[in-house]
Amino acid sequence: MLLEKSKLFSKEYKETIQEALNVLGKKNLALILQGVSFPSKSDENTGFGTYNSQGAKELFNYVKDIFTAVQLGPCGKTKLSDSSPYTGTVFSKNPLFINLKELTTSKWDRILSQKTLDKIIEMNPNKNANRAAYAYAMENLELAANEFYKNFKKHASKNLKKEFESFKKENAFWLDKDALYEALSIENHSDYWPQWNNELDKKLFNTTDKKASEKRIKQISKKYEDVIEKYKLEQFIVQKQSEETLEYCKSLGLKLIADRQVAFSDRDNWAYQSLFLDGWCLGCPPDYFSEDGQAWGFSVVDPEKLFNQDGTLGEAGILLKKLYTKMFKENPGGVRIDHTVGLIDPWVYKKGCLPKVEEGAGRLYSSPNHPELSKYSIAKEENINKTPIEGKFATPDDEKWIDNLSDEQVTLYGRMIEKIVIASALDAGLDKNSIIAEDLGTLTYPVVQVMKKYGLQGMKLVQFVVPTEYDHPYRCKNITPNSWVMVGTHDNEPIRMWASKVVNTEEANPYIKNLIEDLCSEFGNKDEVWHKMYTDEKYLAFMKLVECFASKAENVQIFFTDFFGINEVYNVPGTSGDPNWTLRLNDNFEEFYSQKLKSEEALNLPLVMIYAMKARGWEFYKNHQELLDKLESLVNEK
Repeated sequence: MLLEKSKLFSKEYKETIQEALNVLGKKNLALILQGVSFPSKSDENTGFGTYNSQGAKELFNYVKDIFTAVQLGPCGKTKLSDSSPYTGTVFSKNPLFINLKELTTSKWDRILSQKTLDKIIEMNPNKNANRAAYAYAMENLELAANEFYKNFKKHASKNLKKEFESFKKENAFWLDKDALYEALSIENHSDYWPQWNNELDKKLFNTTDKKASEKRIKQISKKYEDVIEKYKLEQFIVQKQSEETLEYCKSLGLKLIADRQVAFSDRDNWAYQSLFLDGWCLGCPPDYFSEDGQAWGFSVVDPEKLFNQDGTLGEAGILLKKLYTKMFKENPGGVRIDHTVGLIDPWVYKKGCLPKVEEGAGRLYSSPNHPELSKYSIAKEENINKTPIEGKFATPDDEKWIDNLSDEQVTLYGRMIEKIVIASALDAGLDKNSIIAEDLGTLTYPVVQVMKKYGLQGMKLVQFVVPTEYDHPYRCKNITPNSWVMVGTHDNEPIRMWASKVVNTEEANPYIKNLIEDLCSEFGNKDEVWHKMYTDEKYLAFMKLVECFASKAENVQIFFTDFFGINEVYNVPGTSGDPNWTLRLNDNFEEFYSQKLKSEEALNLPLVMIYAMKARGWEFYKNHQELLDKLESLVNEK
């Protein structure tokens, strides 16, 4: 029988789990919970989760001393028409993460009335569901913002107003442009700048007519003074609350990890359009999952504006350095870099075309024979693999297209990593171990060499192992210590949903074979374990989670759906609409977790530790008998 709810995550429970994690060589255990997914208290649920809420504080307290970190998703401002945090702004934070409840207190001079807050909470269509009401939250944030902006101007304290003025000055390099975009969106009746009627507005910071630009900026700034100031106030509030949340987590010994998305928002594309490569987009080449490749439509930073000829940072490089430095300073727990491949060896394609070689696509820095991209290519003709691979020669869309590089070339491929990302971490008082390099997908030779050269911590996704490949890097026995291992990301099905599709099918056999060999080599009941994994989706999912902890990886990540036993998908790539990016952790998460443990759907930490320790072999198991006894007592206590 499982522990009763009151003893779950007790001091004794946490100390025992932490001891087991140390014995297994785990330095970090991170819970992945993106901002929208945080639980709320009943008196603060406005339809959208936030890491700044009281509900979030209760979660932080619940997981502290077991989890070393909580990894957030990107926190940029999103659009009404697109809730994906991975297309949000790179500088501005999402005002939906403002804790409105706090604005009704004396701490914020009650700039929001309790009556307004109560109405928003009462009318929340999803107040009894574990889903965000995105459109509702956006609409009511605007209503609340109109009120708290008006009240802030009227009766906020001198100290708060002084802090606001300092914030505006310190962040003017990005805040002025982002706020101006808000005004221009109203002026042009669209928040998508390519549809604006005023041609000058489209290129306000990308025109040779500086006088006309300055005149237009002054005109709009005067006409929409309140719109601009309200935008800046929202940014001030969410920034101040986020800093306080960070300090709170520090007091608990808990780190917050940020997420730097690869995309730039419409707002960013407008503000910095002169820094992007005209006519080209970032995507992924055709592969097993996508016959035509993935046409993301994301902007590509112009290589000639990233670095000057002498190797110093160019205009685009300076901007990105400011961005990464800001992120590391605000998130000393570290930063996950989305699609690290895109910083080293990006796949680019022509706007309006598919990301296929026959339509002009190629790797920006690895296309020495491309008629348009060759001028950017670090790889040269002599670096091309001329040896037939599986009966054919390597081609430009093959990850083995380039198979040798000089040290100087590897350094050039790694310039963004070394001079922008790592340099920013160092400027913030951190080191390269504060970087989680999301290196999933196609790993070309240049990417592998840069990862090795700088010792970056990559990611290993056990759900994506190719079970028939003995040496596959995502298999438990092959996972390296300098890694972050997990069963799945925000783009994957929960592990139990995956398991439900393979149990009782021949497809399950190679996965089970690997798990038996890697986790059960000294078990005496292999046939029984095999049968249980083959027929029981919960047990197969459990063993995939064991795989993470049994591996040699020093860092483990768990997406909240897999930990709490929520068998729902957070995001389905290639689709859009409300089902995506809206899944939330239940407000009564402690009770929810307890119930899911009873049904064997949530992650049973003591049991996972026991299995992971058994996987290390009989001698290891015997040498830690006292710890195993404590873990057994947690699993079986009545």
